Amino acid sequence: MSEHNLGPADQLDEGDHLIVELKGREVAVYNIGDDYVAYPNWCPHQGGPLCEGSASGTVDRCFDRETLETETMWVKEGEVVVCPWHGWEFDLRENGFLHDTDSTLPSYPVRVEDGNLVVSL
Repeated sequence: MSEHNLGPADQLDEGDHLIVELKGREVAVYNIGDDYVAYPNWCPHQGGPLCEGSASGTVDRCFDRETLETETMWVKEGEVVVCPWHGWEFDLRENGFLHDTDSTLPSYPVRVEDGNLVVSL
Protein backbone atom coordinates (compact mmCIF):
# COMPACT_ATOMS: atom_id res chain seq x y z
CA MET A 1 0.00 0.00 0.00
CA SER A 2 1.35 3.44 -0.87
CA GLU A 3 0.65 6.57 1.17
CA HIS A 4 0.00 10.00 -0.33
CA ASN A 5 0.23 13.28 1.56
CA LEU A 6 -2.41 15.68 0.21
CA GLY A 7 -1.36 18.68 2.29
CA PRO A 8 -3.00 20.44 5.21
CA ALA A 9 -6.30 18.97 6.40
CA ASP A 10 -7.60 22.44 7.17
CA GLN A 11 -7.65 23.21 3.42
CA LEU A 12 -10.79 21.06 3.27
CA ASP A 13 -13.64 22.75 5.12
CA GLU A 14 -16.50 20.68 6.52
CA GLY A 15 -18.80 19.71 3.65
CA ASP A 16 -16.13 20.21 0.99
CA HIS A 17 -14.23 17.68 -1.08
CA LEU A 18 -11.28 17.60 -3.40
CA ILE A 19 -10.41 15.34 -6.31
CA VAL A 20 -6.77 14.39 -6.83
CA GLU A 21 -4.95 11.99 -9.13
CA LEU A 22 -2.99 9.32 -7.27
CA LYS A 23 -1.12 6.58 -9.14
CA GLY A 24 -3.20 7.21 -12.26
CA ARG A 25 -6.53 7.12 -10.37
CA GLU A 26 -8.84 9.99 -9.58
CA VAL A 27 -9.67 9.91 -5.88
CA ALA A 28 -12.05 12.19 -3.99
CA VAL A 29 -11.57 13.05 -0.33
CA TYR A 30 -14.58 14.41 1.58
CA ASN A 31 -14.76 16.18 4.92
CA ILE A 32 -18.04 15.11 6.50
CA GLY A 33 -18.41 16.58 9.95
CA ASP A 34 -14.63 16.50 10.43
CA ASP A 35 -14.52 12.83 9.41
CA TYR A 36 -12.59 12.19 6.22
CA VAL A 37 -13.54 9.57 3.63
CA ALA A 38 -11.98 8.80 0.24
CA TYR A 39 -13.53 7.12 -2.81
CA PRO A 40 -12.65 6.62 -6.46
CA ASN A 41 -14.13 9.21 -8.80
CA TRP A 42 -15.98 6.48 -10.64
CA CYS A 43 -19.63 5.40 -10.69
CA PRO A 44 -20.15 1.64 -11.16
CA HIS A 45 -23.42 2.28 -13.00
CA GLN A 46 -21.76 3.42 -16.24
CA GLY A 47 -18.34 4.70 -15.26
CA GLY A 48 -19.33 8.33 -14.76
CA PRO A 49 -17.32 10.83 -12.70
CA LEU A 50 -19.26 10.17 -9.49
CA CYS A 51 -17.42 12.63 -7.26
CA GLU A 52 -17.88 15.54 -9.64
CA GLY A 53 -21.55 15.49 -8.68
CA SER A 54 -23.01 17.53 -5.89
CA ALA A 55 -22.85 16.42 -2.27
CA SER A 56 -26.14 17.13 -0.57
CA GLY A 57 -28.91 15.05 1.00
CA THR A 58 -31.71 12.83 -0.22
CA VAL A 59 -35.43 12.29 0.17
CA ASP A 60 -36.75 9.55 2.45
CA ARG A 61 -40.33 8.50 3.08
CA CYS A 62 -42.08 6.90 6.01
CA PHE A 63 -45.52 5.28 5.69
CA ASP A 64 -47.78 5.17 8.77
CA ARG A 65 -50.03 2.11 8.52
CA GLU A 66 -52.47 3.45 11.11
CA THR A 67 -53.12 6.84 9.51
CA LEU A 68 -52.32 5.69 5.96
CA GLU A 69 -50.22 8.81 5.53
CA THR A 70 -46.77 9.14 4.03
CA GLU A 71 -44.27 11.58 5.48
CA THR A 72 -41.51 12.83 3.19
CA MET A 73 -38.29 14.06 4.79
CA TRP A 74 -34.98 15.51 3.63
CA VAL A 75 -32.21 13.43 5.26
CA LYS A 76 -28.43 12.95 5.26
CA GLU A 77 -27.63 16.56 4.35
CA GLY A 78 -24.04 16.75 3.08
CA GLU A 79 -23.65 12.95 3.19
CA VAL A 80 -24.90 11.92 -0.27
CA VAL A 81 -23.08 12.42 -3.57
CA VAL A 82 -25.12 12.34 -6.78
CA CYS A 83 -23.49 11.10 -9.98
CA PRO A 84 -23.83 13.85 -12.60
CA TRP A 85 -24.45 11.38 -15.42
CA HIS A 86 -27.58 9.54 -14.28
CA GLY A 87 -28.37 10.70 -10.76
CA TRP A 88 -27.28 7.61 -8.82
CA GLU A 89 -27.02 8.52 -5.14
CA PHE A 90 -24.22 7.26 -2.95
CA ASP A 91 -24.11 7.49 0.86
CA LEU A 92 -20.66 8.80 1.76
CA ARG A 93 -20.83 7.74 5.42
CA GLU A 94 -22.23 4.24 4.92
CA ASN A 95 -20.40 3.43 1.68
CA GLY A 96 -23.50 2.25 -0.18
CA PHE A 97 -25.64 3.13 -3.15
CA LEU A 98 -29.10 4.27 -2.21
CA HIS A 99 -30.61 2.63 -5.32
CA ASP A 100 -29.04 -0.78 -4.73
CA THR A 101 -28.30 -1.58 -1.09
CA ASP A 102 -26.20 -4.60 -2.12
CA SER A 103 -23.72 -2.40 -4.00
CA THR A 104 -20.84 -0.59 -2.39
CA LEU A 105 -18.00 1.50 -3.71
CA PRO A 106 -14.38 0.77 -2.86
CA SER A 107 -13.00 3.20 -0.32
CA TYR A 108 -9.49 4.23 0.57
CA PRO A 109 -8.15 4.73 4.09
CA VAL A 110 -7.64 8.41 4.89
CA ARG A 111 -6.33 9.95 8.09
CA VAL A 112 -4.91 13.16 9.46
CA GLU A 113 -1.24 12.89 10.40
CA ASP A 114 0.68 15.91 11.70
CA GLY A 115 -2.13 18.12 10.38
CA ASN A 116 -1.97 16.67 6.85
CA LEU A 117 -4.42 14.47 4.96
CA VAL A 118 -2.88 11.11 4.10
CA VAL A 119 -4.59 8.65 1.71
CA SER A 120 -3.48 5.04 1.33
CA LEU A 121 -3.91 3.18 -1.96
